[in-house]
Amino acid sequence: MTDSIEKLRRLLSATAVRERAHEMLDLASAGEIEGWAVDPSRLAAAAELTAAVTRERYPDLDIPFHARWRHFVAGEPALPAGDPAARARAAFDLVILSVLLDAGAGADWRYRDGASGTTIGRSEGLALASQRLFEVGGFSSDPADPLRADGAALAALEAETLERSFQVSGANPIVGLEGRTALLRRLGAQVLARPDLFATADAPRPGGLYDLLAARAENGRLPAPAILELLLEALGPIWADRLVIEGVALGDCWRHPSLHRSGATDGLVPLHKLSQWLSYSLIEPLQWSGIGIIDIDGLTGLAEYRNGGLFVDTGVLKLTDPDAAARAHHVSDPLIVAWRSMTVALLDRLAPEVRTLLGVSDEDFPLARMLEGGTWAAGRRIAAERRPGGGPPFNIISDGTVF
Repeated sequence: MTDSIEKLRRLLSATAVRERAHEMLDLASAGEIEGWAVDPSRLAAAAELTAAVTRERYPDLDIPFHARWRHFVAGEPALPAGDPAARARAAFDLVILSVLLDAGAGADWRYRDGASGTTIGRSEGLALASQRLFEVGGFSSDPADPLRADGAALAALEAETLERSFQVSGANPIVGLEGRTALLRRLGAQVLARPDLFATADAPRPGGLYDLLAARAENGRLPAPAILELLLEALGPIWADRLVIEGVALGDCWRHPSLHRSGATDGLVPLHKLSQWLSYSLIEPLQWSGIGIIDIDGLTGLAEYRNGGLFVDTGVLKLTDPDAAARAHHVSDPLIVAWRSMTVALLDRLAPEVRTLLGVSDEDFPLARMLEGGTWAAGRRIAAERRPGGGPPFNIISDGTVF
């Protein structure tokens, strides 16, 4: 492996996300990131809102991890009974698909659940829609075994299936339907192409990653960053129109002109939002199967518009050109790349202040609990107060696979 390939592969880690995020924030604090100013005095306001929302949602501070499981609001998803490994594979199948489908749906989309009578949009609506499609065997190739997702079924998935199952219509539009379908088809192709990753104990399925992680646990314990590293290796090829340098698929990694390095990683800003969201969401199925997860704070906060919006809406981050908020931005625009990266660093800086306000320890209140308690809900609340529909602070052009 060449030195440049090794440096590129290091970007496929939470360590690299955190390191470059703090560098981005330091540069912005020094006035060296075009488009942005930082007001650290406003971090206290963000902490106070986060602590208040956390106490309101979880008065006893018994806070679960921020994970996709919190969004299955119509009841626990159906999973196979019996063998813990079989249950874990099915849980992996469901949550991998549901997280990959979790990019912003848009303010106008809603899902009506016939079983519960619930009508809901955004992340919870997407979770419920994906849960119901999974439960009726929509991702399975075997009618006798519906509670699974198979590589072959995913590779052949049609947009009409998601359109129908997610109740999409002219009156109920969703952002990025084709992008979501294409992403799941590429996932299916990758699952079929890599039986060494996805089929070590069963037919090729996303949940096959469970068996690899279980094998990598030492004395029944697995560091959380190891989940992310496997996901970035296994899922890297499924992302379309992303950077691939010297054969290394970099996923949710973008360029910014202010971050300087020598060699192939110059200007590269790794974020890995969906992969880290998925890593957090796979912790519980691993724990259910008897594997202890350690170093949870080895993962980072999530570079998405709820957390990032919290810092914009509380005034921690300020646009130097206020008119930029009204313009449409691609996710690759330096303004958005910097915003997302600084969000990761600011979550690290916010955490000690929130812990102090709540009177909890680092060990009892890792980032995964602050995100859940927490910043995601606080970002949603303040967005609803600031903007009709509660959308992000910017008009972001998305293909349905980032936010």
